[in-house]
Amino acid sequence: MQKINIALIGNPNCGKTTLFNAYTGKKLKVANYPGVTIERKEEEFIYNDIEIKLIDLPGVYSLNTYSIEERISREALESNMDVVIDVVDASSLERNLYLALQLIDSGKNIIIALNMMDIVKERGIKIKINELEKRLGVKVVPISAKKKEGLDKLIEIAINEKRKLSYSSVKVDTEDEITRKYDYIEYLIQECIENKKEKEELTEKVDKVLTNKFLGLPIFIVIMGVVFFLVFTIGDFIKVYFEIILEIIINKATQVLSYLGTGPAITSLIVDGIITGVGGILTFIPNIFILFLCLAFLEDTGYMARVAYVMSGIMEEMGLSGKACIPMVLGFGCSVPAVMSTRTLENRRDRLKTISLIPCMSCSAKIPIYVLFSDIFFGNYAILASLSMYIIGIFVAIIIGIIRKKEDNIKEELIIELPEYKLPNLNSMKIYVLEKIKDYIEKAGTIILIASVILWGVLNIGIGGYVTNPEESIGALIGKQLVPILEPTGLGFWQIAVALISGLAAKEVVISSINVLYGLNTATGSMQLYEILQSDGFGIINAYCLMIFCLLYTPCIATIATIKAETKSNKFTIKLITFQLLLAWILSAIIYNLFY
Repeated sequence: MQKINIALIGNPNCGKTTLFNAYTGKKLKVANYPGVTIERKEEEFIYNDIEIKLIDLPGVYSLNTYSIEERISREALESNMDVVIDVVDASSLERNLYLALQLIDSGKNIIIALNMMDIVKERGIKIKINELEKRLGVKVVPISAKKKEGLDKLIEIAINEKRKLSYSSVKVDTEDEITRKYDYIEYLIQECIENKKEKEELTEKVDKVLTNKFLGLPIFIVIMGVVFFLVFTIGDFIKVYFEIILEIIINKATQVLSYLGTGPAITSLIVDGIITGVGGILTFIPNIFILFLCLAFLEDTGYMARVAYVMSGIMEEMGLSGKACIPMVLGFGCSVPAVMSTRTLENRRDRLKTISLIPCMSCSAKIPIYVLFSDIFFGNYAILASLSMYIIGIFVAIIIGIIRKKEDNIKEELIIELPEYKLPNLNSMKIYVLEKIKDYIEKAGTIILIASVILWGVLNIGIGGYVTNPEESIGALIGKQLVPILEPTGLGFWQIAVALISGLAAKEVVISSINVLYGLNTATGSMQLYEILQSDGFGIINAYCLMIFCLLYTPCIATIATIKAETKSNKFTIKLITFQLLLAWILSAIIYNLFY
């Protein structure tokens, strides 16, 4: 069988990964901001009895080998690639053609894929494809990766077409190579595009407000407030039914185990440990679903890139490259890919500093903690309580960054594409949300399951063996040793201490631990928890301090492992773990002693 290696390359946000997904059926993350594809992705598929290996390279603006992603792309192009497809955003040819000219100069077999032609048509712009082919000397294929239009023609040309004529044969009177390229691009735009609108586009008008120096950050806070309003109102409404289902499952399991004559230890393990521990986490699926649906919408419309842009000025004040805001924005989803995305930063100092700030972001794993304690302690102000965690996390990161700013810092401005605003692609949103929910469920079925079983063990095994009173367990013994340390933070309860330890496996485990620790296994568990905590002297200030502590303390094991792998430094990783733990303790203690 004939084999062919095809590389996909292009500027960030040109639709390259969407095209990769369309051909391979994969579900790689697609988002409207740089840093999504950090390493090359490969997949093989069969087309007309031809085995095609498709390689998705990181988004780059040039091949000058300044950044990690540019180096990865350049090294891939120097390897055995039969065809290179340069995916070009047809709605922004001026920006995209510089890379195209560099690729043509490289001597590779290049094909230009004019993507997003649907947007071009909507704007009434006409691109003279034949003229563009003639001027560049390579095949130019109009496509729409999102709508899967022109993909068969593109892959057929990739298989059959050979380069004929390079643009470099066109004489341009200039000595400077970069100037020569941009002069030629300007010439191409004049010759090959008709009906290009001169009036200000909708995107530019909207950006005058959303990226405004004074309004940008407050608008972002308001938008996140709306997101949390939806997470709480719609999410909590659906969550009630999940809790009812959980209660039914627990009751049925108890009945079946009783009928089978299962001993009290095994019954407790299955019902109190596994079903309650894992099930308690799964009841938050509606809230998580709403959160990721909102984030997918914001990403796909192009707004998240604006968040990075709005935050860039603050990043520079912290002594960081403007690019550092992108990993921090990603940190709102999950710290693991956020840490990995620091590879896009040019120097190690910026990478290490940015990695040290990512744990301050409120990742999605912390949402169940915010939702539970905000709901039962803050009532009508639950949304504000949860939103404040995001604001405090950002504020703390800014303060830390400013304190650590070095005098010899070289100020770098953010260079980022602000993509056109567009209606979100429902298929892309579906893929994004379902993948996140799948990850959440898989975590519940693996890490959280294991953590729940271990937790049940430490709470039901004492020095003399199996115990029915948690006060006599090994867990209580460990937790009580930590009570004096946590007392100044308002968290001096051995159950809370054990829950925080278990949260190192995954932050969601804090909730499943609390369910197990307090024996909550019904749909009214939240109210029961409130009454139990209140009777122990755990009030609204304690709850807020717990949320603060969970926001800032030691990252989960997966994040720690990623930090170690990315930095290749045990010393840095240990220092970061220690720092986050102290930071959480200090801020919680300050708040508790100020307001209690």
